[in-house]
Amino acid sequence: MSDHSSLLNRRSFLATTTGAGAALVIGFYLPARAFADEAAEQEAQPPNPFNAWVRITKDNRVTLILAKSEMGQGVMTALPMILAEELCVDWKSVTVEQAPTNPDIYEHGTGGSSSVPESWLPLRRAGAAARQMLLVAAAKRWNVNEDTCKAENGAVIHGARKKLFTYGELVEEAAALPLPDFKKVPLKNSNDFTIVGHDTRRFEARGKVNGTAGFGLDARTPGMLFAVVARCPVFGGKPASYDAAKAQAVPGVRSVLAIEAIGEGAFTAGGVAVVAENSWAAIEGRKALQIKWEEGPAAEESSESLRRQCLENAAKPGKTVRNEGDAEAALAAAGEHAVKADYQVPFAAHACMEPMNCTVHIGPASAEAWVPSQAPQWAREAIAKIAGLKPETVNVHTTLMGGGFGRRYQADFAAEAAQISKATGGKPIQLLWTREDDLQHCFYRPFSVHRMAGALDGKGNLAAWKHFQTSTSIAAAWEKDGAEKPEQSEFGMAAFLPYLTPNYRVEYSLARSAVPRAWWRSVENSGGGFVVESFVDELAAAAKADPLEFRLRLLGDDRSVKDAMSPTGDPVSTARLKGVLKLAAEKAGWGGGKPAAKGMGLGIACYFSFNSYAAMVVEAGLKNGEIHVARIVAAVDVGRAINPQGVRAQVESAAIYGLTAALKDSITIRAGRVEQSNFHDYQMLRLPEAPPVEVHIVASTEKPTGIGEPAVPVLAPALCNALFAATGKRARTLPLRAADFA
Repeated sequence: MSDHSSLLNRRSFLATTTGAGAALVIGFYLPARAFADEAAEQEAQPPNPFNAWVRITKDNRVTLILAKSEMGQGVMTALPMILAEELCVDWKSVTVEQAPTNPDIYEHGTGGSSSVPESWLPLRRAGAAARQMLLVAAAKRWNVNEDTCKAENGAVIHGARKKLFTYGELVEEAAALPLPDFKKVPLKNSNDFTIVGHDTRRFEARGKVNGTAGFGLDARTPGMLFAVVARCPVFGGKPASYDAAKAQAVPGVRSVLAIEAIGEGAFTAGGVAVVAENSWAAIEGRKALQIKWEEGPAAEESSESLRRQCLENAAKPGKTVRNEGDAEAALAAAGEHAVKADYQVPFAAHACMEPMNCTVHIGPASAEAWVPSQAPQWAREAIAKIAGLKPETVNVHTTLMGGGFGRRYQADFAAEAAQISKATGGKPIQLLWTREDDLQHCFYRPFSVHRMAGALDGKGNLAAWKHFQTSTSIAAAWEKDGAEKPEQSEFGMAAFLPYLTPNYRVEYSLARSAVPRAWWRSVENSGGGFVVESFVDELAAAAKADPLEFRLRLLGDDRSVKDAMSPTGDPVSTARLKGVLKLAAEKAGWGGGKPAAKGMGLGIACYFSFNSYAAMVVEAGLKNGEIHVARIVAAVDVGRAINPQGVRAQVESAAIYGLTAALKDSITIRAGRVEQSNFHDYQMLRLPEAPPVEVHIVASTEKPTGIGEPAVPVLAPALCNALFAATGKRARTLPLRAADFA
């Protein structure tokens, strides 16, 4: 893009955001994902060269405008830290402003542990460019060489003259300068960092504590009504009949209406909506509906029927995902000495603390919505389609979220709210999901069965590895080519194993199910990590080897292993994977045997996901007939840690999230419906049950990588391996039960 068109874009944006006030505005491009290298980034042509902005105004306020959502992962802190470092301002002076949901300009989407990795270099360049322009503006005003000027704490200083200009005093002159070349603008030496790499308190924490932070459920607009939806408990079912009069007899209920199920783009269940003056009346009105359901064919499905289908799939050859050497021949040669095991991973709900909700007001020519969403553009598209409006006329306010974990990428709850607002003549509607709605109409982690086989040679090395997986694929439900490539969402590191073996085979078979599924924190890696790292431990036991030493030996020399299923992703560095293993083991006091406490065992696991490395050592055993986790020691390598305090918080969160999924309840299906309904039968880990979590971060100058999810996959296998060390018994099905080890 030419300098002329760049300036036109900047001036246009300035006119729409700052009115008559002067400001320096820097536009830059944030990629939708992090790239493995600069060459890969160059190949990806941006749909718009400017999709994020930095604005500095005369009052010295710095605003970062970008399309990222805050759901507790800390992007509202980490991203301003990166900008502030290069801009040489106090990070607290940087305000993050949600970008409008305009897909022609912004690429909204927060997930895949990608916000920091994809923002790292662009934010640095934007901050450095703004700093450079302010330095030049100050030098011109003083009539000195810019090399004699220095940026510091939101001002430009000229040492010899002992004078300074604040950034606000320079914005008019700076705004008239041409944009520097982002690829050539000088970046700070990392040795001079004063913000990045230092513990920093969360930007939004105060508001969350004192109640001023705005979540989706806090949205209020004049004349707003409340709505709930009765959905068929059987997936794919629909209402056959209902008594609207009885629901409308409940005080406060305004209307009762049927809403249709929506397919691709929203994937709503349909049902009967009850609209009322308050949420209590809406819920009570729903109870009075006396609905009879047309359940449909999915009523035949159950967890047991799905398990049988998976076992039938596993008894037949699957689609080849990876094949090196001849694993079948090596396993046949091993005969009875081959190690074989079946693992099972259940459906799991996200169970966000804030259930799904959305507030929508549809007008004659426009609409407004308040959506706690990881993908507000999807919500906007769904609302516009339902309202019969152009997408650009729908204004979406992205609120804070009480947890996301992948669930809030979906637009179903926004679509339902739009359907109800339209059906009520455009009244503003806040749609509420109860906990029961949230657990029984989620998009779940896929159900999967894994048939594993491995063989060792005479020296205890891995001679063969075979991994057959059958699952209710996410890709089959969501991806354009998912029907042809259902395996593309189901493996992660399990399909490019970094452990040395000459014979390696991976197969896949799709399991058919009516149960909705989508991305769950760590996606395919939550199941893959449990299976791979538990089975590696089984092989170590068969080899009579220390589990840590066995892994280190199989990882071999320092090398890179490319993920053939993700060509734009970083390869696995065995050096870095060994690094987190060694660090976790060292800090946990790993000695290859049981720890001092009687009846307890140590288990270890490692995994690579989202271009990051994680390892955990868990100390666990049986205590008073129950599984007892005494402590968790984690090590992570996320490249340069922007906010170490935030990294530790995410690893602690991942450990608790993973421990909940490993020990508590799973989602089970009977007669086509979810059996669980609330936290009494889909339990969360409680404070007295939470063990100490010790987090160690590998010191690194590598580019930052994701941390929201990578520690989840290692918890379950490390726990299983610890319980095996303590009891000599192995469990291969989640969630774990004490009886498995008695």
